[in-house]
Amino acid sequence: MKFISTRGGNERVTGAQAIVQGLAANGGLFVPEKFPQVTAAELEEMLALSYAERAARILHKYLDEYDEDGLLSACEAAYSRFEGPDPAPLVKIDDGVYILELFHGPTCAFKDMALTLLPYLLRKGCDLCGIKEKILILVATSGDTGKAALEGFKDAEGVKIMVFYPNDGVSKMQKLQMCTQDGSNVNVVAVKGNFDDCQTAVKAIFNSADCAEALKDKGYLLSSANSINFGRLAPQIVYYFSSYLDLVSSGQIEPGTPIDFSVPTGNFGNILAAYYAKLMGLPIRRLHCASNMNNILTDFLSKGEYDARREFYKTTSPSMDILISSNLERLLFEVSGRNGKLTAERMNKLKSDKVYKITPEEQAEIAKTFVGGWASEDEVVETVYDVFCDTGYTMDTHTGCAMKVAVDWFEKNKKDTTNMVVVSTANPYKFPQDVLYAVTGNDVRDSFKGIKRLHVATAMKVPASLSGLRDKPVRFNTVVSSDKMFDEVLKFVSE
Repeated sequence: MKFISTRGGNERVTGAQAIVQGLAANGGLFVPEKFPQVTAAELEEMLALSYAERAARILHKYLDEYDEDGLLSACEAAYSRFEGPDPAPLVKIDDGVYILELFHGPTCAFKDMALTLLPYLLRKGCDLCGIKEKILILVATSGDTGKAALEGFKDAEGVKIMVFYPNDGVSKMQKLQMCTQDGSNVNVVAVKGNFDDCQTAVKAIFNSADCAEALKDKGYLLSSANSINFGRLAPQIVYYFSSYLDLVSSGQIEPGTPIDFSVPTGNFGNILAAYYAKLMGLPIRRLHCASNMNNILTDFLSKGEYDARREFYKTTSPSMDILISSNLERLLFEVSGRNGKLTAERMNKLKSDKVYKITPEEQAEIAKTFVGGWASEDEVVETVYDVFCDTGYTMDTHTGCAMKVAVDWFEKNKKDTTNMVVVSTANPYKFPQDVLYAVTGNDVRDSFKGIKRLHVATAMKVPASLSGLRDKPVRFNTVVSSDKMFDEVLKFVSE
């Protein structure tokens, strides 16, 4: 399997090279030259497999130069770090409505599904490519990716990892998770601004020949753990297959029956993984793209225009507080007929003008699969409360956005009997004050009081990785402007 850039050109690399590089040389994102197919017979074979076995099968279709037994061992090791026997359990909360829980990993967020595995994919990728240099991983995070990447790569041999986050744009628990991170090879820096500022600056570093040369002088190659890296995206494809297989094996649906997913969406990576699963043959009917008040994707899906010239909102679902959705570039590449030149023009226009349009034909193609919706702050509160009261199930604020969009869909399409899987991306205890307020109406300032009272109200188990944060010392407290980020990078690799 070879990979090419969304922005055209002649670059054609292996999966290992795509993972190690992170970004294509021309600034584009790597995509598979063609999508491997999973047949109905293969799906039937996977019904009896464990999650790790399913993951190895699907990943090997993209990463065929990796040894499948090695992939299986890596998947088993990665997912053994999750609580419970199933790293991605499916919970039925109503007739035809299910929640896919992706928060049982070490950092209590869905990013663990890929970032517990990425260190193996990167290390093995370096070996396959004959790379001997040390690797510097740069991450821009809106909250969850940073901690999951730090945890995945801490103390990894030959690797340093540096995470940038918006200083006032993550929850208190997310900030504590990152700033108390242990490990001798990690660094965390807050940035004045929002996530888009962090992400834009990190991309600029990746695209700078001067930065690459300066790092090379220090003995480092640059790589990414954001979902711009195909090694982050590929493991996320797996849980869409696995949840479908679980519906079949439990007798909820017959093999081949199409289903819908409602996905809380910020950077578009999670929902793009579902789209890739569909392109591989998984029977997905619609993907419901759920946004918060930063509903730029909702507008794009309905109007065919991506317009980032709008107010930015800080919400109770901070991981979705994003106006520049990087992975949308991969979707544009597909619906444009894989037109790299056109995709590059649009990305350049977004950079210069903060707006671009697609054709009516492209918009119609996207509409065959994607439906947009969003939830206001009050609607998130009401949704979390209603689901808790009606079913006893507690969800975080991001999942609340996805559930609101799912509820709206069924209210407008009362005769629709297609099963809906709502993707749950974070443990409620990562946002204890906001979830406590939604469930009980009580407001507390202290995150740990919020955890204690939320436990009393819901009886949900408190993850030890979160409750233990109170006693961990803060290691990182540097705050810089976005134009000083590379200075901090150079300091880090010079230590």
